[in-house]
Amino acid sequence: MNFTDLGLGEDLLKAIEEIGYTTPTPIQEKSIPIILMARDLIGLAQTGTGKTASFTLPMIEMLSSGRARSRMPRSLVLAPTRELAAQVGENFDKYGKYHKLSKALLVGGESMGDQIKILEKGVDVLIATPGRLLDLFDRGQILLSDIKVLVIDEADRMLDMGFIPDIEKIISLLPMTRQTLLFSATMPDEIKNLSEKFLSNPKTVSVAPPASPAKTVDHRMMEVSSKSKKTVLKDLIDREDVKNAFVFCNRKKDVDMLGRWLRDKGFSAASLHGDMIQSKRTETLQAFKDGEIVLLVCSDVAARGLDVSGVSHVFNFDVPFNADDYVHRIGRTGRAGLKGKAWSLITEDDEKFVAAIRKLVGEVPTEKAKDEPREEKKESAPRQKSSPSRNSGNTKSSGRPPSRHTREEDVGEDSFNDDNLPAFLRR
Repeated sequence: MNFTDLGLGEDLLKAIEEIGYTTPTPIQEKSIPIILMARDLIGLAQTGTGKTASFTLPMIEMLSSGRARSRMPRSLVLAPTRELAAQVGENFDKYGKYHKLSKALLVGGESMGDQIKILEKGVDVLIATPGRLLDLFDRGQILLSDIKVLVIDEADRMLDMGFIPDIEKIISLLPMTRQTLLFSATMPDEIKNLSEKFLSNPKTVSVAPPASPAKTVDHRMMEVSSKSKKTVLKDLIDREDVKNAFVFCNRKKDVDMLGRWLRDKGFSAASLHGDMIQSKRTETLQAFKDGEIVLLVCSDVAARGLDVSGVSHVFNFDVPFNADDYVHRIGRTGRAGLKGKAWSLITEDDEKFVAAIRKLVGEVPTEKAKDEPREEKKESAPRQKSSPSRNSGNTKSSGRPPSRHTREEDVGEDSFNDDNLPAFLRR
């Protein structure tokens, strides 16, 4: 099947052809005709399946006639993060190049005054994160009574981030006659209840989640001790032909600390997490896409849905808690037919998570690191060793200091040695 078989108009087909696409992905093939029929839809698909185009393409077609009034958008796309909202906006820009549709991006960290000015002109497509949308609504700066299409994107991630109450409040403000499209990688009970409450006789389309990584990804594990993880990671990056790489951590505080440590060792690295101001997040992501930053240290939430082409490596500094996230993470490399490589550093504490991964994807080649802790010589300046993963050492830090709130499990064992005890209690 080709895009010409889906019922899209000539202007839209021209834009798709110029981008270089001819064949729709399975989720696009299944979803677009249903959406064009004005049916409510539940789309179950992972990021990277072409999900965003499966709703932006028919929305552009449906909104091609009509005009938005001041502060009364005609459609609404809810996204869990600012980066995902921006990517949805990019989809509308590239596919709608031959349509005179206006859009607004309502996300935190950007000027509210500028966003209000755009809304006053009238927008056909409103792309927003829940918090900023409700903030502007409560200030009387936006009316939602003319919404004809609602899209809830990454619904399961919305659930993880605690946005479901906000989404329910937003939906209560919309017209009953709207068309509602809900997309999610999984369907937990809370999302199922949401769909039953707010969707009218929806059609469900599903693309099976990948049970194993793509054949283009060579993924391996490295057994290490907890104390030597950073050193082993540095050695891996040194020995691999790294063009660019995602480095995943499970916690925001570790994202910041590891990013600083890698920069101190002379690597071109930056951190990406939710506590950074939006302008810095956008700047950091663009620098990574442009090749100015080689290593992007991030968490699953910060990197959710980010599509960067040509990524050569993925390093799991922390093993993900969920086996599906393992497939999702390492799927950032080996895309579009290119080969990629992924390494996961595993410790004794990761035993149950590793077992879940092996149950999902099968056996993973595993090596044991020569990871006896060793002291590294202090260097006054970054080494000049030629490596594709290094720069001149002038990459600026984009992270903020870790939170002052330190949980008990974050305190290292060394904090409780004999040297910290009064003399009469020492062994």
